Amino acid sequence: MPDTTPQPAYKRILLKLSGEALMGSDAYGINRQTISEIVSEIKEVAELGVEIGVVIGGGNIFRGVAPAATGMDRATADYMGMLATVMNGLALQDAMRMAGLNSRVQSALDIEQVVEPYIRGKAIRYLEQGRIVIFAAGTGNPFFTTDTAAALRGAEIGAQIVLKATKVDGIYTADPKKDPTATRYDKISFDEAIARNLAVMDATAFALCRDQKLPINVFSIFKRGALKRVVLGEAEGTLVYC
Repeated sequence: MPDTTPQPAYKRILLKLSGEALMGSDAYGINRQTISEIVSEIKEVAELGVEIGVVIGGGNIFRGVAPAATGMDRATADYMGMLATVMNGLALQDAMRMAGLNSRVQSALDIEQVVEPYIRGKAIRYLEQGRIVIFAAGTGNPFFTTDTAAALRGAEIGAQIVLKATKVDGIYTADPKKDPTATRYDKISFDEAIARNLAVMDATAFALCRDQKLPINVFSIFKRGALKRVVLGEAEGTLVYC
């Protein structure tokens, strides 16, 4: 009998998860139910044989541009945000362990007692072995967002696409919460998105993806099965192409 198993459109992906996604309906921190649901979505994709790298944000705990950082030295605040992403990375790794997924956390900051340091060759070897690699601590530098870290790590590991998991199901002509007439793009070019000043990612991340010809798909992580549909190449979210 012919194999009817759906074939993924991508062999290796970089998933960008915001820290806020881990909060669920909570005001801050990590909601265990929410993180378990996110991991179950990731597991469905891993079972297709897709190699997965994950960049995690830290906004559910602390971020350098948040009101809590007002008056604080920006570099210091950004380092605190990086440490928040390490905490999220450990929580995500533990949730993956409970779901039967083999994962590794690599940090751009050197905290060897807690997580491995980021080493590109080692990360690629883990991916080839079928392990999920969680990249924490952003780029390891202040003034750069975890969006930029996602673009950077995606390019470094040779990912075919960056998948940005958000609370909304794609990129709209305007904020759909404020403008009921806003419509969602199925796909849009980098140049058009820049010209229309659409806030897909921060400018540095956006420029890096465009220059490396690394497409981005923006989708909702809270929409059941959306991640799998994106990986299978189905019309889900908004594709930003070169």
